[in-house]
Amino acid sequence: MTYHDAASDLPPQGSSDSHEEGENYFISMTDMMVGVLFIFIILLMSFALLFRQQTDVQVAKTKVQSKKIEVAESVGRELDETELRIRRRLDEIREASELRLRLLTEVRDQLSREGLTVEISPSGDVLRLTEAAVQFPVNNFSLLGDAKKNVDKIAHVLSRVLPAYSICPGPRSQFACRNPDQASVETVFIEGHTDETGNDDQNWSLSAQRAASTYRELIAVAPELRRIVNRRKQEILSISGYSSTRPIDPSETTIARGRNRRIDLRFVMDTDPTSGLEEVQGLLQRMRAAIQELKGGSL
Repeated sequence: MTYHDAASDLPPQGSSDSHEEGENYFISMTDMMVGVLFIFIILLMSFALLFRQQTDVQVAKTKVQSKKIEVAESVGRELDETELRIRRRLDEIREASELRLRLLTEVRDQLSREGLTVEISPSGDVLRLTEAAVQFPVNNFSLLGDAKKNVDKIAHVLSRVLPAYSICPGPRSQFACRNPDQASVETVFIEGHTDETGNDDQNWSLSAQRAASTYRELIAVAPELRRIVNRRKQEILSISGYSSTRPIDPSETTIARGRNRRIDLRFVMDTDPTSGLEEVQGLLQRMRAAIQELKGGSL
């Protein structure tokens, strides 16, 4: 009987079969690692591309936001400048109003010392010559008796007071006056008024004639009044007629009608036109364009 050794069926150690199995296992693991690495590289590249795209978009958005911030800051500066100009303009208007009130108060006080009673309107722009100072007969525009004498007193007071509140007529003025960049008197309207009686067409003519009569008397007594000019080198004295359209006493009584037949002196002030509202309007237009840009125009 012959015995067979099982160990003899096993391949010897270090045989080629065992070596080939090891190599096959190593190749499979290498291929797998290469594949995984390749996938990782693809994912990494995809992430890099996506990050770059997002970065480009973010950069673009940042540029847009920066531009909007720049425009907003510009609008803010324009707004501050506009507010400053408006404040300056309001200060000029306030200064002109205060100057006019001082003028009317000075004229009133000097006339009061001459024995004449005049009134300053609540709005502070009209010197009202009451019936005690200048009164016209019914349907008449002539200055008679005390009315003429009182207008003569008014002429002297105006010739003394007005120059200091008016623009300087030249570089070497001989009296106190206002510089071109200061508020000054633009016009003094001599306004004629009638009562409500009579023909309306006649009253319009009558009121203008009363103003003209007063003007002629003023410059006859104080011709220097014609040399007082405004910023445009125009004489400041002018006339206007209002018929019965602006009564100070609407009641239909003899006393009321006497009060309404009167002369008013309306003082209109002027400020420097170079600092006028046109500049503010230009600033507002630039702000409007910038705001439109912020809304999306070119952004």
